[in-house]
Amino acid sequence: MLLFFTVGLLVHFVFFASIFDIYFTSPLVHGMTPQFTALPPPARRLVLFVADGLRADALYEFDENGNPRAPFIRNIIMHEGSWGISHTRVPTESRPGHVALIAGFYEDVSAVAKGWKENPVEFDSLFNESKYTWSWGSPDILSMFAKGATGDHFFAYSYDANDEDFGAQDVTKLDTWVFDKIKEFFHAARKNQSLFSKLNEEKIVFFLHLLGIDTNGHAHRPSSREYKDNIKLVDEGIKEIVSLLKEFYGNDEKTAFVLTSDHGMTDWGSHGAGHPSETFTPFVTWGAGIKYPQKVSAQQFDDTLLKESKLRYWKRQDINQADIAPLMASLIGVPFPLNSVGILPVDYLNNTDVFKAESMYTNAVQILEQFKVKMTQKKEVTLPFLFTPFKLLSDSEQLNILRKARSYIKQRKYDEAKPSHLLMCSFVAIGVLIAFFLLIQGCPWTYYVYCLLPVPIWYAVLREYQVIQDLVTSLLTLPLSHFVGYLVFCTLGIEVLVLSFFYRYMLTAGLIVFAGWPFITQLWTRAKSISLSWIFFCLLLAVFPLMPVVGRKPDIFLVMGAGLMVLLLSLFVVTSLIKRKSGFVNGELLLHLLQMLSIVLSMCVVYSTHNSLLRKQGLPLINQIVSWIILASSFVLPLLSPTVLPERLVSILLSSMSSYLLLSTGYEALFPLVLSCVMFVWIHMEQETLQQCGVARKQKVSNIQFTYNTDISQFRQLSLDDTRRAFFLVFFLLTAFFGTGNIASINSFDLASVYCFLTIFSPFMMGALMMWKILIPFVLVMCAFEAVQLTTQLSSKSLFLMVLVISDIMALHFFFLVKDYGSWLDIGTSISHYVIVMSMTIVLVFLNGLAQLLTTKKLKLCGKPKSHLI
Repeated sequence: MLLFFTVGLLVHFVFFASIFDIYFTSPLVHGMTPQFTALPPPARRLVLFVADGLRADALYEFDENGNPRAPFIRNIIMHEGSWGISHTRVPTESRPGHVALIAGFYEDVSAVAKGWKENPVEFDSLFNESKYTWSWGSPDILSMFAKGATGDHFFAYSYDANDEDFGAQDVTKLDTWVFDKIKEFFHAARKNQSLFSKLNEEKIVFFLHLLGIDTNGHAHRPSSREYKDNIKLVDEGIKEIVSLLKEFYGNDEKTAFVLTSDHGMTDWGSHGAGHPSETFTPFVTWGAGIKYPQKVSAQQFDDTLLKESKLRYWKRQDINQADIAPLMASLIGVPFPLNSVGILPVDYLNNTDVFKAESMYTNAVQILEQFKVKMTQKKEVTLPFLFTPFKLLSDSEQLNILRKARSYIKQRKYDEAKPSHLLMCSFVAIGVLIAFFLLIQGCPWTYYVYCLLPVPIWYAVLREYQVIQDLVTSLLTLPLSHFVGYLVFCTLGIEVLVLSFFYRYMLTAGLIVFAGWPFITQLWTRAKSISLSWIFFCLLLAVFPLMPVVGRKPDIFLVMGAGLMVLLLSLFVVTSLIKRKSGFVNGELLLHLLQMLSIVLSMCVVYSTHNSLLRKQGLPLINQIVSWIILASSFVLPLLSPTVLPERLVSILLSSMSSYLLLSTGYEALFPLVLSCVMFVWIHMEQETLQQCGVARKQKVSNIQFTYNTDISQFRQLSLDDTRRAFFLVFFLLTAFFGTGNIASINSFDLASVYCFLTIFSPFMMGALMMWKILIPFVLVMCAFEAVQLTTQLSSKSLFLMVLVISDIMALHFFFLVKDYGSWLDIGTSISHYVIVMSMTIVLVFLNGLAQLLTTKKLKLCGKPKSHLI
């Protein structure tokens, strides 16, 4: 009887233990190859804030006084970053949530036997892949990542486990401890060279685990004053840490920030199950590589959270909790965690299409690696006739999918890496129908070109339906008065541009309207001195289109006056630079003096040549030699100046004016100088406008550097105000074009302009010199706009798209204005207008390249150039 009882007990024990062996065995596999994107990442470092136990609705809600519960985070959502809901999975516990966040996979079920405290199987994580990780917070959380970390690169600072007391009087000390320790840490780093150098490495992570909210929720419930006040404390603490990091790293804009939670909490202060209050956690991210806020009129979500949070006009992008790990890895350029099953949320990334495509490809390969290892393991322990491979991911299918994706990326067909054939098939059918219709009517082959060409163009347009949708929703969010105002502004503005081809005084009218810009905005009250300068120089520039073009007499004294004004301006610049920086009195001063000397020489050559020709003594040889030397040096001298924005622009102006004076015969010598003054003021006006909109923090113009490899992660999304900037660019280009003449009329050219270079008729040489005279104002405008792009964080690609739209609308006007009757002058003028507008985009690309060369290129004569702190 005893034996029977013992055997029965043993059998039941075996069956009892079997469930842990069958159901609670770790599904993780090992032996995968690390996968990462070879392209440079947008961020050098990442800061991860995890507010343990924070519910999404609690963070986004308003308090009883109608103020945001977390004002700093709300400001981030509305002005700097992207937001959404991170959907967790059960069990909604701290350890499973952190594993999903940092390692990218959902809870290893074998951990149930450990009470969710330790990980029974080693796993890879973002921390392990980073170069260095510093963490502060609860010992329960930090210890499990310290256990799995390889090498000496994970540093954990935690308080005593006994401090996690639900009955303590003030558990917010768990969070203030974290914030205080970080402040002490960075303060100490300034005195510790070894630590300081580590902190300035790339691919580093700072992890802040904030347990106070969770502890207050358990002790007092999420509806309590303690829970809600703790959220405010965390919001203020994050604000201080963000400010601390920006100061420590000198505002290098290379830090990415992520705020989220491991799980939520029920109204009665528990978690672990799958109620939305437990699985809905906040997700806010901003900084390097993250998209700026996107305004929308409608969301794809319809829940109470959007209404109560009053964020329904800011695009919400929900993600799965495991997707956060690959997002963080792509931001700092480390391999995706080997065991991650997260899918990279590319809609959060503010980067190039090639970076997004390469990152998605790497993500797919990383997940496929796990499948291959798992399949190999399964195949090794299964009888051959019982093993059935997954047909959709057979070896041949794997190679085919990866080969196609890689091919699309090489061909820059990034959207095809996830192709949708419905749209393409629809347009192919439309093209076939059009061709069949034309064939029936026996139309000439040119008709096929005209009718079929729009088909692929509209296909390309509709493939960007998301951009169109965002534009429409953005317009719909505007008040009706603002929408009508923008519509009237765009319509009248384009009509003024068209009329300026026929009547130059329309440019004068436009510049007078421009002068009133500060009065219709808050610029007049915010920046009165800059606004006054803008008004004065716009009105001064408005005089030039009223001046005569044909039949004017040379006036050498106006040319001399222009040269003297340039010299006075350069003296003022040199004096201010000497006062501002001590290291200026060497090579940079010598360069400025050399450019001033070239201005003086140009004045002397113009005066001497004018008198010599009046006496009918011809062009002196020495004058001709000096003129060509000055012209040649004008291309080189700006490249020797520092790439600091004001210094490089002044250098370009001085070099351009030295050659422009040689090509001038009268009042037009003053035109580039006045135009440049307008451009300098425009740069400051645009910066003030951006601050008024709250898009970015103000940076002094004198601190901005022209760089060729602009950080694309810092580019922001287009706003309606960028339409005005694009219009300003087109208007200033036309002003530079028609300000002192009209290229459409050969009569506006005066051969006397080239007499400082040659007097013997040479059509090609004279034509080239006249063309350079025309291009100089263009170059000044484009160089200034390079600065505007930097100060306003505007992508040149976006600019070209807007200018293309404006020029195409103008081209439609001129297309219908082309004449096939009347005099040859009327016919030729109508054709030339159409050709000029159609060529505008091509010319703009060339000018942009030239402006980039002049602003970003730095020539080194000998040795390493000195760097100067501003």
